[in-house]
Amino acid sequence: MALATLTTKGQVTIPKKIRELLKLHTGDKIEIIVTEKREAIIRPISKKVDDVFCKLHKPGRKAVTLEAIDEAVRNRMKDKFK
Repeated sequence: MALATLTTKGQVTIPKKIRELLKLHTGDKIEIIVTEKREAIIRPISKKVDDVFCKLHKPGRKAVTLEAIDEAVRNRMKDKFK
């Protein structure tokens, strides 16, 4: 277990051991999810738009609406973090 301290400005330094395990580097983005049990899950945001641009395109596939995508992501997150 690694401990971190909250500063008066509300900032936290992620311990080096955790940064290494998550492969975080200066400037990387992280996502913090708060569960119903008031626990925080920290995940690195590792993909940039340029990394995945056009990877999902398949000729002949019907386009999916943004609402359908949002709903699928919402359902996946609910299932994953029950």
